[in-house]
Amino acid sequence: MATEILRIAGGRPLHGLVSVEGAKNAALPACVASLLTDEPVTLQRIPELRDVSTILFALSDLGKRVVRRATSVVLGSDRDLSCEANAYAVRQMRASFLVLAPLVARLGRAVVPLPGGCAIGNRSVDLHLDGLRAMGATIEEQGGIVRVTASRLRGARIQLRFPSVGATEQLLMASVLAAGESEISRASVEPEVLDLVELLRHMGAKIERESDTFHIEGVDELHGATHEVIPDRMEAGTYLLAGAITEGEVRVEEAVREPLGSFVAALEGSGLSVVSDERSFGVRGKPWRSIEVETAPHPGFPTDLHPQLASFLALAQGVSRIRETIFERRHTYVAGLRSLGAMLAVDQKTVTISGVGRLSGGRLSAPDIRSGAALVLAALAAQGESVIDGLDKLDRGYAHIVAKLRGVGAEVERETA
Repeated sequence: MATEILRIAGGRPLHGLVSVEGAKNAALPACVASLLTDEPVTLQRIPELRDVSTILFALSDLGKRVVRRATSVVLGSDRDLSCEANAYAVRQMRASFLVLAPLVARLGRAVVPLPGGCAIGNRSVDLHLDGLRAMGATIEEQGGIVRVTASRLRGARIQLRFPSVGATEQLLMASVLAAGESEISRASVEPEVLDLVELLRHMGAKIERESDTFHIEGVDELHGATHEVIPDRMEAGTYLLAGAITEGEVRVEEAVREPLGSFVAALEGSGLSVVSDERSFGVRGKPWRSIEVETAPHPGFPTDLHPQLASFLALAQGVSRIRETIFERRHTYVAGLRSLGAMLAVDQKTVTISGVGRLSGGRLSAPDIRSGAALVLAALAAQGESVIDGLDKLDRGYAHIVAKLRGVGAEVERETA
């Protein structure tokens, strides 16, 4: 069977401005939120990604009318919703599991397979289901299928054991149509979660936030809305590092700097300087030094930029350490970087990176979205040619990656091998 590859000639400094797509991790729950109403929900700045296509397929299969025009999507209704989610879609991508709460809230019943997605660690749905039970739902699990019923969800006080993004989004969508008041504490406050809250408010939900606690007053129904999702900070961070690791300077739009605060602080700690104007910013500096970073829920260092940072630190002066506290199998990039000459050691949650003078091109395979991006960064900095397969993983998180890299001076081709 033919497979697609990236062929990258490394060692070229990258310079220029990269346009940032809408955030994948905001677009997916925003699409799901359209299930909460029959009125049209118009979403703007929706990235052209495989994961977006998957969620739109799942929603269409449930009965939503999907009209997509470039980077906007209109989700309406012209037939009754089904309560059974498409097994293929949910097992392809974890975010598809979010259809559970809207279906129960609207129909009183949902049948949804347990989710799939990148194999980067145990991401249990227990927090989702425990929260729905607290809201009065009856849950049965059998053969990898979750069946949830509730004549009407009722408000509840829920304290999450961990600030899970998915569980917070699931329970927010459950509570907006529940009877009475709900409180979700120790909730995730990632920018993408707050973007969902803004959309739900536009749709008529009554949600207030106090630190990491959401207070929700349930309403009888929601209405349509128009909403533009926030820019993708993970994509922006990846391209900032593409400039830095090649000893160039790639800029992204200014709007992502605040959501990337801990990431930018880490780069400054390595000796890079922030350069900016009114509309964009970038980082530059060489050589850079080692740092120590620990991933954490927002506003901490984002786990989705851990692998890319590791590529950058592979060329730093000294010994760096990244401690991963979110996903126990986040280190899938390690073998690929070692094959290019990087020196890394993994001890439980910590990867230790001893900086080397140079990397050399090689044959690589993207194991998941973010580790795939890390390997692209390393290949851009490496001397010689690299070939990367597993592009189906990259396509889940990075739209138009070849065009964007070429636009800042990379020598990269996408080919069928």
